[in-house]
Amino acid sequence: MMHRPIDEPLRPHPVEAATAAPGGLLHPDATRVDPAVLGALLDRHGWQRRGGAEGRYARWTPPGGAAGTSLLVPENRAFPDSDDLLGEALQALSRSAAPSARDVLVGLAVPSDEVSWSRDVPAGPAGASAWNDEEQLRSAVRQMLLAGALAVRARAGHYGARHRRPAAASLASVLVGPAPGGRALTAFVPADSGRPLVVRLHHALYAAREAIDYQRATGGMEAFDAAVEAGVSHELTEALVALVRGTEGARVTVAWAPAAGVPEGCAARPEPVEFSPGDLPVLREAGARYLYSEPSTPVRITGAVVRMRRSGPRGSGTVRLRVIAGADVPHVRMTLDEEAYRIAGHAHLVGLPVRVHGLLESRGGFRRLTGASQVVPVQVEDAERDRLLKSMQENLDFFEEACSGEDLED
Repeated sequence: MMHRPIDEPLRPHPVEAATAAPGGLLHPDATRVDPAVLGALLDRHGWQRRGGAEGRYARWTPPGGAAGTSLLVPENRAFPDSDDLLGEALQALSRSAAPSARDVLVGLAVPSDEVSWSRDVPAGPAGASAWNDEEQLRSAVRQMLLAGALAVRARAGHYGARHRRPAAASLASVLVGPAPGGRALTAFVPADSGRPLVVRLHHALYAAREAIDYQRATGGMEAFDAAVEAGVSHELTEALVALVRGTEGARVTVAWAPAAGVPEGCAARPEPVEFSPGDLPVLREAGARYLYSEPSTPVRITGAVVRMRRSGPRGSGTVRLRVIAGADVPHVRMTLDEEAYRIAGHAHLVGLPVRVHGLLESRGGFRRLTGASQVVPVQVEDAERDRLLKSMQENLDFFEEACSGEDLED
């Protein structure tokens, strides 16, 4: 699966596109709904419990005193009418005008950990907000979720291109709600597949908050070094800068899926993690520190040659490889001497990948291999060789030794 670009929208709130067909998302099967889970979700999203028959059912009213039908939710399934009450409650939720009703339905349809972002955005005339506030919030959320997904795969101060494809692919199941005015947004991360992401992001945000407080109290940045193990990185600090910039403050709140319980080592009701404009200089300094302190990595890469270029018929040239094994990046570029360049060209022409030793440089986002040596063709199975040859034939314009000066940047 190709990874989605960081600026590609996350999946919209599922209720927006759901149909009202029986058994659809707007009508979860009452026989499969746990009354305790429904009650926990109503409480989380601001519905008020107003009493009811003790030990039999509870009455819930919409949040904020909003007008609307109240819900009768059974305490358990001990009574014969529990399925009927649940069915009526779900029907009322699907017709409710309260925005939180949609969130409750999502939590029932897809047991999810919820990550919520809220920002104090200065209001414009008559309470209006700038047209790009919502997109700024969504962009910051995308960056932060990707930073959490990267931290699930490895701990690093700066990832660059490493692990990016599988990390981005893991966000495919994440659902998001509307972001009115760019002030608030909630992501629903399925607990069965996405909980490691939410747990890692939860720990990383607290570690970032503590490292900021330490720096502002002592002037030292060393707490950010220790915070890498918790998941803090250049990518996370950049996401936090994007979240807070242009606001009077922002906060991130995590709520665990009631059906999945509380993960080990986490509070049942985590407090929001808050950030302010005063944190921005520290976050920017930490991001630069991570960017320049992450070490380059010795690697032995196997890859298929996809581009070649040099300024003349002889001498060294630049080669781009599609990485097959040896590094968690999709492509690398490298400069080869004349003999190694010739070997890479011959391997490409006969449909063989090459193996090369070198140093994966951090400064370019781990996209460049320096000190490349020991370039040798690698034998592969016939099916893979045929595929490589077909790819070469479809991309002959990439296989060039022209003098136009075009570079090989991604």
